[in-house]
Amino acid sequence: MKKAILSIAVLAIFFSAKVSAQTETSGREKVYRATHTKVTELKHTKLKVNFDYEKEQMGGEEWLTASPYFYPTNQLVLDAKSMLIHEVALDNNGKKSPLKYEYKDDVLTINLDKTYQKDQDYTVYIKYTSRPNEVKQEGSAAINDAKGLYFINAQGKDPDKPTQIWTQGETESSSAWFPTIDKPNQKTTQEIYMTVPDKYVTLSNGVLKDSKKESNGQRTDHWVMEKRHSTYLFFMGVGDYAIVKDKWKNIPVDYYIEKEYEPYAKQIYGNTPEMIDFFSKKLGYDYPWVKYSQISGRDYVSGAMENTTATLHGSDILQKPGQLIDENKWEDTIAHELFHQWFGDLVTAESWSNLTVNESFANYSEYLWNEYKYGKDQADYHQMSDVNMYIHNPADFNKNLVRFNYDSREDVFDLVTYQKGGGILHMLRNYLGDDAFFAGMNDYLKTNEYKNGEAHQLRLSFEKVSGKDLNWFFNQWYFGSGNPKLNYSYTFEPVKKQVTLVINQSQEQPFQFPLAIDVYDNGKPKRYNVWVNAEAKNTFNFDVSKNPDLVNINADGILVSEITETKTPEQNFMQFTNSKEFKSRYTALKAIKDQVGKNPTATKLLSAALKDPYFRVRMKALELMDLSNPEQAKALAADVEKLTTSDPKTLVQGAAVAALAKAKDKKYLPVFEKGVNAVSNSVRGNSLSAILSVDPSKANTLADKIDLKGASEDLLAQLLPIVVKNKISSQMANIAPIAAFYPFIKFQNPELGKSAEEGFNWIMTSDNLKATESITKLLGQAKGQVAQNPQAKMMISQMLKDGLGKKMELLKQNPQNAASINKQIDALNKSIEDYK
Repeated sequence: MKKAILSIAVLAIFFSAKVSAQTETSGREKVYRATHTKVTELKHTKLKVNFDYEKEQMGGEEWLTASPYFYPTNQLVLDAKSMLIHEVALDNNGKKSPLKYEYKDDVLTINLDKTYQKDQDYTVYIKYTSRPNEVKQEGSAAINDAKGLYFINAQGKDPDKPTQIWTQGETESSSAWFPTIDKPNQKTTQEIYMTVPDKYVTLSNGVLKDSKKESNGQRTDHWVMEKRHSTYLFFMGVGDYAIVKDKWKNIPVDYYIEKEYEPYAKQIYGNTPEMIDFFSKKLGYDYPWVKYSQISGRDYVSGAMENTTATLHGSDILQKPGQLIDENKWEDTIAHELFHQWFGDLVTAESWSNLTVNESFANYSEYLWNEYKYGKDQADYHQMSDVNMYIHNPADFNKNLVRFNYDSREDVFDLVTYQKGGGILHMLRNYLGDDAFFAGMNDYLKTNEYKNGEAHQLRLSFEKVSGKDLNWFFNQWYFGSGNPKLNYSYTFEPVKKQVTLVINQSQEQPFQFPLAIDVYDNGKPKRYNVWVNAEAKNTFNFDVSKNPDLVNINADGILVSEITETKTPEQNFMQFTNSKEFKSRYTALKAIKDQVGKNPTATKLLSAALKDPYFRVRMKALELMDLSNPEQAKALAADVEKLTTSDPKTLVQGAAVAALAKAKDKKYLPVFEKGVNAVSNSVRGNSLSAILSVDPSKANTLADKIDLKGASEDLLAQLLPIVVKNKISSQMANIAPIAAFYPFIKFQNPELGKSAEEGFNWIMTSDNLKATESITKLLGQAKGQVAQNPQAKMMISQMLKDGLGKKMELLKQNPQNAASINKQIDALNKSIEDYK
């Protein structure tokens, strides 16, 4: 699974978490979460289902073949959430014999006809009704709803939303739509007969064996999955999709896409066959399933989900040329979910405590794909951004990667399991070397294929291949918490011509690790790879000709750590111009932020960064500069103006336009006016903002050029004040991602927060159902995170009550619009109830 991350919301929540210094389990007793005991071994699951769109229920029949796992038993205990159970029987070659059963507290206990021995199979028949809207379990920060089966716009009342059905099994929600043993260490083959209106297509795991027309415009599709996989990975999707076909070797690769986006399917998904080929070769293990399909679902409850052979993405994957020309923002997620087909689906975490063997690998696959396709700088940037998310959330410091004491099983879907876990794998790869690292992954897959795995088995595979003992690594990074917090100092001894470097670890539990150090002698770096012992203080001596110009620790950026250091602008310039590694260059560039406009060396560094081969470095330089400063304008403006059209990356072109806009010089208006007609959202949006900053009188004439649907957060933050100030109603719903979290944003960015608050109040005083529901939907998604902090929860609750008051006043003034306004009031009331 790839979590949906509302970055602005998360930023706010990080802030509020720091205020009260709480974690998600503070104040609660921690409980040891043992792996589920296997009493029964599932063998085969056969389902026949049909859908009641009016009631949003599903009729189901199930034939479940199983046997005792080891000890004899005369019972079958199944998870079955909020169902109606109509019939339970033993099925013996089609002959049904009724069985006694008890259904209580979402558990179906069936008394079998006799005591069965290990490997003695039986088949139980169950007729039932699935009622997802009756499911009591709630979602979390990672997966914001947990009712398993979702009817989207089932009655077709929303003209802006298609009718769809999709399922979400992780963590333990498959049992909301079929009785099963809903634990990750249960694997079974499956087949599903899905009866649906003939106008819709279906998708499930495995292959479509046959399709049969029924009466009343219905059709039954028969999907078969012949290889075992975990019950949480079962999937059904139904809707009005186009199917765009692709393939890898002889394996079908299909993209189920809403018809409006069909022309762009190959731009969105088209790298999938190359990804399959790359991952198959890198792992030495060919893609293990019969097909690979991808589909998107409206109102999805997380980011994406790796259902075996049938990945489900949230609708944010749907992008148009203006977005795709800048970047396919979903490509990392496409790689992430695909990699799960090996790590997660082929070999599955035996418990949620060991989720790292699923999600840390999927996170690291994003690095691997970026490295292969776009180069090491891109991969390093991506991972730096990921690891920084973990580093900057202090609540995660004390969490082990493998943890058996979580409060909710979904707590482990966090920055430690994903972002930190990916960084840990990168360190392990660096320590072992590429050949041993990928051979170890291959051994883990082959040893545990179609079964379950955990971190200990992972360690054993890497040890088996490399011959190295890795307990020290796993004890620190998998079964321990935190990370090194480093500071350092160095002195030069002129007689010995040596520099003495002292590295201090300030965290409570010292780590041991390899560390790359660059010592700059006469302006040039020499790389030293040293071993830091698990001690508070480590000392190293290096030969030099004179007092070093600079010492740069963690020079390759591989160690997951926090480093406290101070460098002069001249040292940062030296580091930037001489470092091959992205992170050292980027760190040096960011470090001059407070020196820009004050120190000429900072301007020199910005100038050098504009010519950097990696586009994110160029963008960062453009962001840091201020062309209203005469010195910078003289040194940089001409190069910046060239970048608005000549840079190969449209994101850089857009950033260059934004940098020029700071000059507030009308001579650049032709550049901005040309940019308004660009295909690129970045160029067009930044050009609009630039024109309005130079000549606000043009706001009304340019209003129709603004489209924030699917815009990046940077662009959204840039244009929100313009949309709000000029009351551009067509964009009201699109400003919701910022407006919904204005109380937090005001702490981080008072100016933007003020505009966001005005935007929220504008929505609340307007009869705009879509904008209001966008606000409540986003707050619903963030509830799991916000609810962890009482202060944050109270702020959201008060904001909603204020909004409700404004809607009530609007209703008084506009009784003729009661139907629409009452829907908005209902949505706000539900949200207020959720935040109680």
